[in-house]
Amino acid sequence: MTVRTTLMPSGQPIPVLGQGTWRMGDDSSRRQEEIAAIRLGLDLGMTLIDTAEMYGEGGAEEVVGEAIADYPRSEVFIVTKVYPHNATRRGAVEACARSLRRLKVEYIDLYLLHWRGNVPLLETLEAFQFLKDNGSIRYYGVSNFDVDDMEEAYALPGGDAIATNQVLYNLAHRGIEWELLPWCRDRRIPIMAYSPLGSNATEQRRILSHSGVKQVAARHNTTAAQIALAWLLRHPDLVVIPKASKPEHIRDNRAAHDIELTDQDLKELDQAFPPPDRKIPLEMA
Repeated sequence: MTVRTTLMPSGQPIPVLGQGTWRMGDDSSRRQEEIAAIRLGLDLGMTLIDTAEMYGEGGAEEVVGEAIADYPRSEVFIVTKVYPHNATRRGAVEACARSLRRLKVEYIDLYLLHWRGNVPLLETLEAFQFLKDNGSIRYYGVSNFDVDDMEEAYALPGGDAIATNQVLYNLAHRGIEWELLPWCRDRRIPIMAYSPLGSNATEQRRILSHSGVKQVAARHNTTAAQIALAWLLRHPDLVVIPKASKPEHIRDNRAAHDIELTDQDLKELDQAFPPPDRKIPLEMA
């Protein structure tokens, strides 16, 4: 059940297909279902788990901590994110300590600034470097950064150690292809694509009910959701983090990893959801 990997700038391999946890930890009645979902994903090789202190105000991290408790720590790659208002020298260190307690682990594999706030990037990078030096985190990165943000951060001390940029990317949101994706690719910084099937129910329907997507899915005898994931996974240096809590959806996500889209498939998907023809400001969800 091996999932293909890509490399971070350090040379550290990470799985290209992981598990998202947005909205997990919100409802205690679903806790066991969510834990079981993450464990199934781990068993299927999706060993990268993405979470954040914002998700359920720490509730998602607690779900993840319980889910991974019986797995060797070295076999799970944990990504979590700090609120922008906590990303000061002291605040990030304290927030990281809280995340570690909720996750019940001694270190976080990849720690991200969730989005850019009012704290100077230099201060956040200094905090991240401190956390890396003391072993609380292994790597650090950013989320929801456009090219100008990346250039500013990259020029600061410690900025060249940014390991990833997690952004909104799916068939309906292709703006990063114009400038951000090539910029990161030139520096071997993998993009992590969140909301790969859409960021809300309306957007998901727009993608998954589109006749062009359904036509490609029918040709592969698979689902529209699997085609939308396979379209992202065709990039060798992209990490995709769909969230699922139903066993059948988790298995479908894993199966999408093995779908090989043809040039004709890609052409039809471009017709259904055209690539950008100009710079589009970074979109967030």
